[in-house]
Amino acid sequence: MEQLLRVMNFNVSSDGIGAGEEQSFERPFGCDNPERLFGWAGATASWPNRTDPGGSRGLDDYFTRDFARDIGAEIMGRNKFGPQRGPWQDHEWQGWWGQEPPFRTPVFVMTHHPRPSFTLSDTTFHFVEGKPEAVLAQARAAAGGKDVRLGGGVTTVRQFLDADLVDTLHVAVAPVELGSGLRLWDSPDELRDRFHLEVVPSPSGVTHHLFWRR
Repeated sequence: MEQLLRVMNFNVSSDGIGAGEEQSFERPFGCDNPERLFGWAGATASWPNRTDPGGSRGLDDYFTRDFARDIGAEIMGRNKFGPQRGPWQDHEWQGWWGQEPPFRTPVFVMTHHPRPSFTLSDTTFHFVEGKPEAVLAQARAAAGGKDVRLGGGVTTVRQFLDADLVDTLHVAVAPVELGSGLRLWDSPDELRDRFHLEVVPSPSGVTHHLFWRR
């Protein structure tokens, strides 16, 4: 069975922006109030960090539940792993997620500054340098026959789209404009030459864009 490269639950504004440009420890997404983009997932019954009962059901909840299904490895850019730039000053930083990262698979962090792999709970982080094709080959080998999730951020997703490696893409478009930042697209129509597109509105206000290869 073919191993797919899937982008899942990726969040952008109505003007196509997925993150601000000024990432820091205090502003992991590089913008103020990032929950405007992904609040739809946090409001669902299946949100893994939910501490109280309740939460929405329906379409948004389905996508939240589906996030880990048949995923054997994840690829992410260094900017998703942390805000540091350049050579690592030390190896104390182990990501935003604490001792229980949500991935539960091998994670391949793309960087020009590799460092030793380490494991937290059931997630092992590998720091790899190379072109998207080479990193994807490593992730597929580690995925145990399951699919690979491309986690982001925006620049990393664009790299793999430009290399024509993405098989399916789910983007949740929030009804807010950010005006400036890292842009996934000017219009989702840019991808129609390579992908089928179905657009499904949700009662939460987000619009789910589902792309699959032609």
